[in-house]
Amino acid sequence: MTTSRQQLPESIEVKRTDPVYMAHAYLTKVPIAAIVPFIEAFTEPGQLVLDPFAGSGMTGVAAAILGRRARLFDISVLGRHIGLNYQNLVDADAFRKHGEVVMAAARERVGKVYGVRCQHCYGMAELTKTVWSVIVRCGSCCGPVTFYRALEAAGWRKDQMTCPACGSSILSRDTRIGEEPVLDAITCSCSRTQIEQPHTPPLSRPQMAGLRWPDLPIEPHRQMYQASALGRHGLTSTAKFFSARNLAVLAALNAEIERVDDPALRDKLRFAFTAILARASKRYQWSRQRPLNAANANYYVAAVFYEWNVLDLFARKIDALVGSDDWIRSRLGRGTLFDGAVGTDVTYELANAASLPLPDSSVDYVFTDPPFGSNIFYADMSLFQEAWLGEITDWSLEAVVDRTNNGANRTADRYEALLTGALRECVRVLKPGGWISMVFGNSSGAIWSLVQRAVAAAGLTIDPITVATLHKGQRSVKGLASGFENVATLDLVLSMRASEPVPPACLQKPAMADVDAVVQRLLNRESGTTPSHLYLELIRHGFRHGWDLGGLDLRHVSELVAAQGFAVHAKTGLLFGRDAGI
Repeated sequence: MTTSRQQLPESIEVKRTDPVYMAHAYLTKVPIAAIVPFIEAFTEPGQLVLDPFAGSGMTGVAAAILGRRARLFDISVLGRHIGLNYQNLVDADAFRKHGEVVMAAARERVGKVYGVRCQHCYGMAELTKTVWSVIVRCGSCCGPVTFYRALEAAGWRKDQMTCPACGSSILSRDTRIGEEPVLDAITCSCSRTQIEQPHTPPLSRPQMAGLRWPDLPIEPHRQMYQASALGRHGLTSTAKFFSARNLAVLAALNAEIERVDDPALRDKLRFAFTAILARASKRYQWSRQRPLNAANANYYVAAVFYEWNVLDLFARKIDALVGSDDWIRSRLGRGTLFDGAVGTDVTYELANAASLPLPDSSVDYVFTDPPFGSNIFYADMSLFQEAWLGEITDWSLEAVVDRTNNGANRTADRYEALLTGALRECVRVLKPGGWISMVFGNSSGAIWSLVQRAVAAAGLTIDPITVATLHKGQRSVKGLASGFENVATLDLVLSMRASEPVPPACLQKPAMADVDAVVQRLLNRESGTTPSHLYLELIRHGFRHGWDLGGLDLRHVSELVAAQGFAVHAKTGLLFGRDAGI
């Protein structure tokens, strides 16, 4: 199978809003729409697609809706749970019915813990969410300060916050000594819209007797323990991220799910359950304007956070999963291999990417998205859901580069060896002439150079014409502006196949003057761009011209455009300057 530049565009921009993408969070998912063009270009209906770093299983969904078969592998227990349940298409009515049954049983078991008194009509109301505030110790008088109240008194300006007792400045980094609820959002029959009112105690305390929940330690050796300062905040185990009320409801709900007899429905309900855990925890950050959602890449608990009604979250997630199933069913096979069939020919197994249980020359195409060096620590963050699944990913096998030395020896050299081994394994199982497409993104030239070496060592050559920029939709403002924080927010898709590779020693080290000239041309040519986009275009130029990418860091690009008078727009994240008039 061959491809052409016309079949694969130079730049692929997709949204992260389809029902499947939104069904369950997982770090750095590649949207289905970004995978589809590559499977279409490199395979025919009925052929076999492999993803050895399968993550949440998006490659499997893309393959299925195109009438291809897929074999997915990863070391991630959470990834397998998500990937298999995307393929677990259940009857919508039965799913909703069982969801209602388990919610009713959980509510009966713990009591009406979300029942509150409406302060407008004094009738019974249902709590939607409670706003909680940390209590910090004033650095001057050592007295307790409720962060939310200090922020409110300062007109919602953090830089103006003061201690009500002594007038000293209050900072977000001040020592946290407690938490308290400050505000409730309720639904009541007296209003067609949600009502906010001062917090009042619930009408019923949770009945905790007989309830069990997991409480796994987040050990100090884990990178995210250090990055999120969990020891300083006392958040050293998974259960500590939940309020007592939500922990009780989650435990009751989980127990009722396990009582469901039908294995497919039980797994799908468990899928809905793990999908709400981050939102049901203290990791859901509060904002005056609107909720900011839960951070999935770290264990950060904001100074002001939400406690959401777990049963409300679960009911809405069931509806979302019905939408995901319907979306897949409506596209399944597209009139080809699986048209009219029940289910898909997609499997997902736990396996090391460098040792796949597949025979030689058995795969038609590989599409994969490996971990990007030290960008994300998947095993650390998946612990939050895997605690409830009862099986934990072996973090020591993860293909990552540790940011701090914890004795695990997960170095750049180890990462290079793992990536090389995985690519060699792909070559082994790939049929002659088959292609491998790999999504990759990083802000470090050293990591890009590592990729070049791994590709060559595996006996592969990247086709420079097909190197595509992948923009996975709108980022947060911080993500858009992060070009000047030296964090790349776009990726490249590198397509390659077995041939006589170019030895890394033969790659040309570009002079900085040449690098600056390319960036300048891109600045003149690209309107409405970001530092990350310029950087990825520079990297793509380097692939196409045989450069050694080792010295090409995003930091240099950021410094160059800043020196020419450019800045990043706070709202759009786009570069502006000189004659922009902003």
